[in-house]
Amino acid sequence: MRLISLELESRLRDKKLWPQSWVAWAALYALTLDLLLFAVQWLTRRASPSTSESLQGWVIFLSALTIVLLAIAGFRWVRTQLLWRLRNRLIVTYVFIGVIPIVLLVMISLISLYLFAGQFASFVVTSDITTNLRSMEAANRAIAHHLAMQLSAGGKLDAEILGRVRPHRPEWSRRQVCARYGNQSQGYCSGPEGAALTFPSFIVGDFRDIVSDHGSLYLRTETSTATATDPKDSSLRVISSEPLDKELVEKIAGDLGQIVVYGTESTAPNAPAKSFVALDGEKREQTFSAGTIPPASGVFDHEVRFPIPLQVVDWTTGERRRAGALAEVETRPSVLYARLFAALGDYARGVEYILLLIAIVFAIIWVLAILIGTKLTRTITSAVDQLYEATKHINRADFSHRITVQSSDQLATLANSFNSMTTSIENLIQEQKEKQRLEGELAIAQEVQAQLYPKLITQLESLEVHGICLPARTVSGDYYDFVALNSDRMMLAVGDISGKGISAALLMATIYAAVRAYSIEDVPVLREASVGVSGSSALMLASESRGADTSPATLLALLNHQLYEGTPAAKYATLFLGIYDGASRRLTYANGGHLQPILISDDGSSQLLECGGTVVGLFDNVSYPEATVQFRVGDILVAYSDGVTEPENDYGEFGEERLIQLVRANRHLPLERITEIVTAAVADWIGEDEQPDDVTLVLARAR
Repeated sequence: MRLISLELESRLRDKKLWPQSWVAWAALYALTLDLLLFAVQWLTRRASPSTSESLQGWVIFLSALTIVLLAIAGFRWVRTQLLWRLRNRLIVTYVFIGVIPIVLLVMISLISLYLFAGQFASFVVTSDITTNLRSMEAANRAIAHHLAMQLSAGGKLDAEILGRVRPHRPEWSRRQVCARYGNQSQGYCSGPEGAALTFPSFIVGDFRDIVSDHGSLYLRTETSTATATDPKDSSLRVISSEPLDKELVEKIAGDLGQIVVYGTESTAPNAPAKSFVALDGEKREQTFSAGTIPPASGVFDHEVRFPIPLQVVDWTTGERRRAGALAEVETRPSVLYARLFAALGDYARGVEYILLLIAIVFAIIWVLAILIGTKLTRTITSAVDQLYEATKHINRADFSHRITVQSSDQLATLANSFNSMTTSIENLIQEQKEKQRLEGELAIAQEVQAQLYPKLITQLESLEVHGICLPARTVSGDYYDFVALNSDRMMLAVGDISGKGISAALLMATIYAAVRAYSIEDVPVLREASVGVSGSSALMLASESRGADTSPATLLALLNHQLYEGTPAAKYATLFLGIYDGASRRLTYANGGHLQPILISDDGSSQLLECGGTVVGLFDNVSYPEATVQFRVGDILVAYSDGVTEPENDYGEFGEERLIQLVRANRHLPLERITEIVTAAVADWIGEDEQPDDVTLVLARAR
């Protein structure tokens, strides 16, 4: 079972369907719990309706929570899948930078055009209503003037006189005119039959507006004027009224479109069903509609609606309501456009062409910008994709892969830099392999050289010896050896090869082999012979053998000849050779250019073994002097290389005096301990700097 679940998990992970975040896990848990509760609710809906009803709220809550969490997890997953590639990120960037602003601009333009069209439609309707009101007001003033003249002439106000002075134009056939003079309880009216108009007390002076009277809308004007008999008395009041009904609105609508007027809500019982709108928190019922919607002039010439709130005055109370009624205009943009540019005549078509041309140019520029942006995007993403593919080659250790460069921009420079980097890495790897090979060879050489230094030293009864060599590099160019000639005699050798590294180590091995061979086996003797007429002499090899009786000077001469003949001219060595005779406690030595050894007596005094000659292997036909020094019990011979005395720091060289002081102060300690003290002091003197040269120290103490 566990194996099956692991396999299923692996498959889901491969398809990237396994939940990775806490949001996804929370959505999964919420969905599981929601399904369980829904199953329980469904199973208990008949057995226990109360339990099922109580679980309904939890099911709804968990369903909503699951939807929210799944939406968040889905958004994150889509964002990860969509924005993983750089190209998709750039496309999203271009959408936000180039597309969305255009969409917003178009939306703002359309909304602005819609609002402008609505304002223009409102202006057309309200201006027509205002024109009618002004026309009624002008006629009303004329009627009032005629009545005032007749009253001044002694006439009497009645319906007959009012009928004679009112206009007889067709539009006045629907208008009712009422007049009242002085304290008359009832005014006189002329016009269509209907209830007489009341003269409200809230009107002071002239009045012109839309009014609501007994649930109907009217256009009304009132004019107050004085008679000649009493100029200060404005008691003559004339009111003109025209119903704001379908017939009037038909004239106002004309070819504009359909106008639907909404008044107050009807409360009459069994009233027919009508459409309603909400205005100022009240329900307004459709009173009537006038006009027809004009036919479309094109595909985009859709119907549009614009509500127009109408300011209405209550005729009974005088209350003025800014949205007492509502006129809704249903028209088309082409009709409004025709009315708006009607004054331009033929120039309107030219303006239309100019706007169309500007729109086309703007669209072309936008398309070009998108194409150029897409091209640049492809350039950037292709370069990044090439770099990504190249890194996969590098990850597989394929350093021979190179990126194809086809441009001359910064991305091309980056690609060239990457190619240069891979070339450098490839060269470094080759160098590293070569270095590892050389290090392996040096390690072998180090192991071989370590075998050359004496490990088990056969100490004489009257002499104890000890030596140490600390290479500055893997292999050393310093040399020391102890060769027991017999039970009472021992050869001591200390040398330093010119140069460092493997070449010095090879020359050191040659000297080691030669010293061992010449000191143990029979060796030829160099004799002086005449050469040429000048009588100059040279050392020639003779066939006579001397074996163990060979002196240090003879060995140095033989080694000098061998190195001179078998090594390059620039290679040489310094070498100190000494043969100690235990019976007489004498040391016979010869020095080929090496640092002078120091003999420190048991009483603390010291002396240098000054006898010596030139270096070994640099010149041919060289002879070396020999000297003998007497040892007493406790005397210590100190032979060393320049790696002991020449290291420097801020206080100068380590020096011979410091070496003599250290050995003198610790001369009674074991030789191994003395070498440890000296090498530790040299290391402290060098500090954290790299060891400049091989450190070799050889001690021999008589006992």
